[in-house]
Amino acid sequence: MYYFNDDYRPMQLTSADIILRQQLEHSISRYFYEACDRTIQNLLSSCRWYVTTDANAMTLVIECTDPVTNWRVLQKIVPMATLLQTIVSSAKIRVCPPESQGIPFEMRVDELAVYRDMAG
Repeated sequence: MYYFNDDYRPMQLTSADIILRQQLEHSISRYFYEACDRTIQNLLSSCRWYVTTDANAMTLVIECTDPVTNWRVLQKIVPMATLLQTIVSSAKIRVCPPESQGIPFEMRVDELAVYRDMAG
């Protein structure tokens, strides 16, 4: 006798699930960008950036084109994380330097207190 339990089946995403997730990511991206100040908007405009979601958290990925831009983005990570946290409580930011220029820096928005203490 075979016993099948739906709880143990791998979840298959339907095309509707994928479309809804893409719409959510697009909406969060637009909301985040519009809430940023002009300096951060200009900075983001000089990078490739996007929001991605998975079962655990949402991630704002920022791919920098050069080391100077990467440094500027890292300098603005606390205000960006503060803003992101008002939108999604379980989120992280991943800042990717140009190819072969180092490894990505990643922080969770719930770690903000640590970064504020270091900056202050």
